[in-house]
Amino acid sequence: MKKILNILLGVLMAITAVLLIYAIATGGSDAAISINLMWGYFLFVFAIAAALFCAIFGMIQNPAGVKGAIISLALVIIVVGVSYFYSASHTINIVDLQNNGYFGHPETVITETSIIVTYVAFVAAFLTAIATEIWSAFK
Repeated sequence: MKKILNILLGVLMAITAVLLIYAIATGGSDAAISINLMWGYFLFVFAIAAALFCAIFGMIQNPAGVKGAIISLALVIIVVGVSYFYSASHTINIVDLQNNGYFGHPETVITETSIIVTYVAFVAAFLTAIATEIWSAFK
């Protein structure tokens, strides 16, 4: 199974490299950018599907892990919810240069929510790395 996954990873990486070289060789033509965007969307959907499949498969094999998965999901929902309500509670002006104005409130709320969730994820990853190193130092 591991060999099949390694071959699949190699094929995906090779396709990505070929598409990247094609985009560079054509000087960023519309066709090359379009193909690369479609490939990026495919990889994104494939990654989400693989993550969901692995999570569900792991929970089926180890039912004790369901509790941790539910806690993690609840934590993600709480972070996104708090970020959304914080973003929706005030107005921020983001310049829309194409239309010589400002983006509307719904667009700015989604943008600010995404930024806040990203900041929380970065801080959580940093603190987790620090805590893991400290924990392993005391073992």
